Amino acid sequence: MHLAILTGGGDAPGLNAVIRAVVYRAVSGGHRVTGFLRGWKGVLEDQGRDLGIEDVRDIHKQGGTILLSSRTNPFKVENGMQRIADTLSRNSIDCLIAVGGEDTLGVARKLSESGFKVLGVPKTIDNDLAATDYTFGFDTAINIVMESLDRLETTARSHERVVVVEIMGRHAGWMALHGGMAGGASVILLPEEPFDTDEVCRILRSRWDEGRHWALVAVAEGAMDPQLTRHVMHAQEKDAFGHVQLGTGIGVAEVLAQEIEDRTGLETRSVVLGHLQRGGPPSAFDRVLGTRLGVKVVEMAESGMTGRMAALRGGEVVDADLADAVGTLKKVPLERYSVAKLFFG
Repeated sequence: MHLAILTGGGDAPGLNAVIRAVVYRAVSGGHRVTGFLRGWKGVLEDQGRDLGIEDVRDIHKQGGTILLSSRTNPFKVENGMQRIADTLSRNSIDCLIAVGGEDTLGVARKLSESGFKVLGVPKTIDNDLAATDYTFGFDTAINIVMESLDRLETTARSHERVVVVEIMGRHAGWMALHGGMAGGASVILLPEEPFDTDEVCRILRSRWDEGRHWALVAVAEGAMDPQLTRHVMHAQEKDAFGHVQLGTGIGVAEVLAQEIEDRTGLETRSVVLGHLQRGGPPSAFDRVLGTRLGVKVVEMAESGMTGRMAALRGGEVVDADLADAVGTLKKVPLERYSVAKLFFG
């Protein structure tokens, strides 16, 4: 059997662990593996390379992806579907493995429904994909958030300041929630629930009145006080999947920090963690999870499956329907958010 693999969308720690596992498991089963470069762009342009054991040995320790990535949407490219069909046919690909988030797996689902043999492996540091308990990359990212908050706490204490920290999370606040809780944030703000800046200021003023003259505010990039919406100005450029490019322009952390200082008189700074959150080597958890998912997806290919993905459920790696993964964004349940609120202040 001839398998192909691609990595699309934003990079995530653990991608190389998946690639390595796919190659090792495929070779042990007598299969051949081609890696397409730069996600769907590589399939459209028939840019790939053979992958053997020596190409992937020990890469599970590295961040990023040896296959590179892009946010190419083949359905926005002229004759995109036909070009993909031609590439898969020309290379005699029996099954294509797409490793990515909602957008990449959404394309995989559509291709499967059109008759191609396609399987998926869920990847996103945001942990917002349904049908799986956790996505690889998330654990590494929240540990980076936690470590950043630990470091920022020392300067906040020393200068008796509020530091507002912007954390990735466009529509779901998993990273801000877990990273913020682990890092002891005084307030955590998520996209799932609009916040009131006056209430945030009340909490911070109360801290100062109690003699704790420093604070960390963890805010997801998509969180918003409806009264401040007009002040947040992201760049107007959109990617191939129609997403506004967050992390540029004037973000929520900068706006909120200014509002806090103006309303409370407390010296306040803002920090945008940005791409630091998705960089560097993967954690042990993500290395192991990526490995397990990679092995599983090859087993699924051997079984003749299509339109499904490897997923983590209750500690076990199982197969799940791609439609369940991309149909609904997995957001933070408000009851879980209420646990974090116990520690505000």
